[in-house]
Amino acid sequence: MASVIILLVLAVICGYGVYSYVHHLRCGGGCCGEREAPDRKVKVGDKNKSHYPYTLYLKVDGMTCGNCVRRVENALNRLDGVWASVEMDRHMATVRMKESLPEETLKKAVKDAGYLVLQVSGERF
Repeated sequence: MASVIILLVLAVICGYGVYSYVHHLRCGGGCCGEREAPDRKVKVGDKNKSHYPYTLYLKVDGMTCGNCVRRVENALNRLDGVWASVEMDRHMATVRMKESLPEETLKKAVKDAGYLVLQVSGERF
């Protein structure tokens, strides 16, 4: 009888481990969004680079995973006339704009998403 109870306890522990691992793979883990599905990507309708004559590069602090990247991209892509992409390994957002926007507008969008812009430049970092 004791063997059956031990086997049941081990089965429950293994089942929970598999569930947690699959959940971690699907929803990310560690920092943000661990308990929820990733944010839906904000689609940019116009991806013709020639329509975006202005480009700025933002050094962004606080990103630790793919969900963070998605949140920063979404925050910037919600701005009218903006097409942004983020490189996680460089902690850099490339922001293409149809019209020149003030740096403060971009910084505020990133800050409202929960991250910090450390530097803004017209050149890649």
